[in-house]
Amino acid sequence: MIRIVIADDHPVVRAGLRALLDGEEGIEVVGEAATPDAATALAEELAPELVLMDLQFGQDTTGADATRSIRALEAAPYVLVLTNYDSDGDILGAVEAGASGYLLKDAPPDELVAAVRAAASGQSALAPAIAGRLMARMRAPRVSVSAREIEVLRLVADGASNGEVARALHISEATVKSHLVHVFSKLGVSSRTAAVSAARSAGVLR
Repeated sequence: MIRIVIADDHPVVRAGLRALLDGEEGIEVVGEAATPDAATALAEELAPELVLMDLQFGQDTTGADATRSIRALEAAPYVLVLTNYDSDGDILGAVEAGASGYLLKDAPPDELVAAVRAAASGQSALAPAIAGRLMARMRAPRVSVSAREIEVLRLVADGASNGEVARALHISEATVKSHLVHVFSKLGVSSRTAAVSAARSAGVLR
């Protein structure tokens, strides 16, 4: 039996996923979480085989943060990301956090069920479009921005100063400047505004 915890801040989405998955042979939804912290707590308490994880919960802590915490548990469940977001930054952040798979919420039901079964057994379960994005990224090292550099860029895009970025990420301003220098070089730009624009054009930021 594949025991699943659903983590999503929308009750209607959770109800729909429960209805779909509970109707499948060998699959049981054992818990629901509306926040990343609750998802981590349920994963530790219930020890499911899989957590179905959204990425954005309308708060500072993200699904990628929860994925990292869940995968660090002693009896770590696998994590399958199910989200509306498909930027390179979102995908890379989730995969680097330890997600076994990544699907978009408009995936057909049979594709979702197949991904759940695959991810719960430890196999990679990437939607074809997501796998294509990752392959394209590997073939284009010029825009191979690291997860930390993406975090810096995301805050810069929100209008944060170097000092605000440093405080948010618990790093020094010198480290922020170093990350930005690397980003400018990788994207072939010379300013923060141009870096944000280029990152969005390249699909690194949404």
